[in-house]
Amino acid sequence: MGAFKRRRGETVQRALKRVLDVGVSALGLVVLAVPFALIALAIKLDDGGPVFFRQERVGLHGRRFRVWKFRTMVVGAEGQGLGVTVAQDDPRITRVGRFLRDFGLDELPQLINVLVGEMSLVGPRPTLPYQVEHYNERQRRRLTVKPGITSLAVVSGRNALSWRERIELDLQYIENWSLWLDLKILLKTPWVVLVKREGLYGPKGVNDPFVSPNAHQKASQLAEKSRESGEREERLDAKG
Repeated sequence: MGAFKRRRGETVQRALKRVLDVGVSALGLVVLAVPFALIALAIKLDDGGPVFFRQERVGLHGRRFRVWKFRTMVVGAEGQGLGVTVAQDDPRITRVGRFLRDFGLDELPQLINVLVGEMSLVGPRPTLPYQVEHYNERQRRRLTVKPGITSLAVVSGRNALSWRERIELDLQYIENWSLWLDLKILLKTPWVVLVKREGLYGPKGVNDPFVSPNAHQKASQLAEKSRESGEREERLDAKG
């Protein structure tokens, strides 16, 4: 009987989590419409390239989807320099992009992913396919919930932590999840991202790539092919 009540309570909390996701993301997209338009204009005036950066990530139960982000780097950045890894002094980051990254504004378009059900406001950050391919059995438990815009790892150090440390925090979040925990993370996120602005880059100014350099280089090539494939699909959809 007690186990049944716990399951029922968790089911109700999960339903409320989705209600919160839909309500906040919908309201956020309306409220942020004008700031989004100004950001889009700034990106266009900066280098004339696309406003958004779409990248394939892995979500709930391993399903792949494409995240929405404001573009902060030069076009084709994944095929240059550090590939999918980013450094504090990375020359691929645009002038507008550096400002957006400093305040986490580049991630806000992921409210679209939340609204359509691909992401949640809170959950493990969505990772690249090559990273998931290197997960061990325990780390794959990270895929049992929807990825989020913010997470326990984000408010606990972000990129100042290694990927393995972040994954452990994600698993801790999953094992101890409650709607109250989500609310605490949401309330803490603005302080960490906008005020303290900690953990944007790794301890030595370079973000942890998670895997060895050789695998990372291969991943960069795959990411570039994925981006090109996605762009071709978008062009075909537009023609259709």
